[in-house]
Amino acid sequence: MDEHKGRLRASELEDSGDVGINPTANLTMGEIIAARFNRRDLLRGSLAVAAISATVGTRALAANEQPARKAQAGSFDFAEIEAGVDQTHHVAEGYDAQVLLRWGDPIFADAPEFDPMNQTAERQARQFGYNSDFIGFIPLDGSSDRGLLVANHEYTNEELMFAGVGIQDSKDADFAKMTKELVDIEIAAHGGAVVEIRRVDGKWQVVKDSRYNRRITADTPMEITGPAAGHERMKTAADAGGRQVRGMVNNCAGGVTPWGTWLSCEENFNGYFWGKVGDNHPEARNYKRYGIGTPAYAWGKFYDRFDIAKEPNEANRFGWVVEIDPFDPNFVPKKRTALGRTKHEGAAGITNRDGRYVIYLGDDERFDYVYKFVTAGKVDPQNRAANLGLLDEGTLYVARYNADGTGTWLPVVHGQGPLTEANGFRSQADVLIETRRAADLLGATKMDRPEDIEANPQTNRVYVMLTNNTRRKEDQVDAANPRANNAFGHIVEMMPEGADHASTAFKWEVLVKCGDPAVASVGATFSSETTRNGWFGMPDNCAIDSQGRLWIATDGNNAKATGRADGLWALETEGELRGTSKHFFRVPVGAEMCGPCFTPNDESLFLAVQHPGEPEDGVQASFENPITRWPDFKDGVPPRPSVLVITKKGGGKIA
Repeated sequence: MDEHKGRLRASELEDSGDVGINPTANLTMGEIIAARFNRRDLLRGSLAVAAISATVGTRALAANEQPARKAQAGSFDFAEIEAGVDQTHHVAEGYDAQVLLRWGDPIFADAPEFDPMNQTAERQARQFGYNSDFIGFIPLDGSSDRGLLVANHEYTNEELMFAGVGIQDSKDADFAKMTKELVDIEIAAHGGAVVEIRRVDGKWQVVKDSRYNRRITADTPMEITGPAAGHERMKTAADAGGRQVRGMVNNCAGGVTPWGTWLSCEENFNGYFWGKVGDNHPEARNYKRYGIGTPAYAWGKFYDRFDIAKEPNEANRFGWVVEIDPFDPNFVPKKRTALGRTKHEGAAGITNRDGRYVIYLGDDERFDYVYKFVTAGKVDPQNRAANLGLLDEGTLYVARYNADGTGTWLPVVHGQGPLTEANGFRSQADVLIETRRAADLLGATKMDRPEDIEANPQTNRVYVMLTNNTRRKEDQVDAANPRANNAFGHIVEMMPEGADHASTAFKWEVLVKCGDPAVASVGATFSSETTRNGWFGMPDNCAIDSQGRLWIATDGNNAKATGRADGLWALETEGELRGTSKHFFRVPVGAEMCGPCFTPNDESLFLAVQHPGEPEDGVQASFENPITRWPDFKDGVPPRPSVLVITKKGGGKIA
């Protein structure tokens, strides 16, 4: 089909943002960091790098050699694991890592057992889905030993899921080996799941006969709410009212609200759509800004709604934050358009001191932006039902970081500044459908793949994971921030003015620049107390436990990039050890670390191991010949993305 000039493999969606499709001249975060730090700061940073290099030595350290360090008391006292890459997972000594839910596991009492050679869409719709990212735990009756696990199912790896498909060439624009039956399985494997779990005699188990258990797929009926609901640009042949849509796709990170709902975020939705619209089509500029036009899935081959040449408005109905009530299996999921349309990584929030709820949002693409949403109404802890409409009214903001360490939240509101009809915005619906273009015009700061963003309720500090930006050029940085071709990312710490998350002013600092501190040219700034196993690259998801400690999950470490697998690291944020990182868990080869989530008592830690065995650069892998068969390690059984739960041997808090 001539209109499909090449395709993305599904596994390439996360890196497709490397194109950097932000067309503006807005300042990048690298340029701002460079402008902020003066020569004295540069000298201090250079000395720190030199000290680290002197302490750690060069990469010639033997694999079993640990540099000597003086002992200092930190927040974390677990024994750090070795960095590396192999076919299985590893956790710190003294902890158990239990595989709780695998792709294909039945989550209902009458659901079929997993059989990779006889999978169907009907079977998959009653089994745990593929590639969990966000994990949330919502206690039942206030218990840390019984609750609802909510999990996103982000995307599918067809080459690992299906026999006979293999690695499909990027020039195979017609997805020759993908049939309608396989596509239907993929659609059923997307979305998310609600699963009741409980801890019995120290072990966690799924309650298959729970009335709460539910699968949500890329075909589940959903409601469009908020300012964009019913707008002409949201209407399709199947939905003349523009208020109903089927399914959610590429759901990455998310959040859990104080009223017990689950926020699930559509990220790389662009990869699901086929076809083209003409250069003069009303949506042409919109779709170009979101990168729509190169499909990663065969869905448009069999379903017209995923072909924008046939249904040009359908793509406007994806890219939203979806709110789901896990306590009601009949609840119709709501796409909350007031929070904007981007490639959402997450939607973690905090109740502000005035009672309003504030949600921080990252748009995961190189050179895109950091956002927050402030509700108009206040959280009512005594009336859960009254909170279910809070996310339909409020103000969306986008961040501008200033060179002096201050920042400003710019309202993304129709009629304010350049967001007027003269620039193509006739209403707030237009502003939200084209959130990226609105932020472009406002002059927001171009960031290095902003992913998960979490606020610490104990300190009110906010942590922004910036995964990487290999498209940053030399002329966008200077000696104060030598991070051109920023392959390893960094973490920004934000402090809202007066600890008021609704304020439009904030201050910011770079908490750490990531990468190997033993390689001076990388410019990493971990504390000198960080060992050769403790440093990491590509921060992605994060979690803050009930003790206020920060945990970092990574995406992009592999044998070629860093010589180590992705995993979970604990990072000090206070005191003399600020910037010190320790390695707690690592995933098997080809996998990504996702979804860190603690129970309220910090005695259980849920982790999502996504796409184990996914092909890496120069490495081929398929259903028949995977590079690992984790976690089952049985002939004929492919690698299975899974949710694990970490507990301390003998009981107690994760330390």
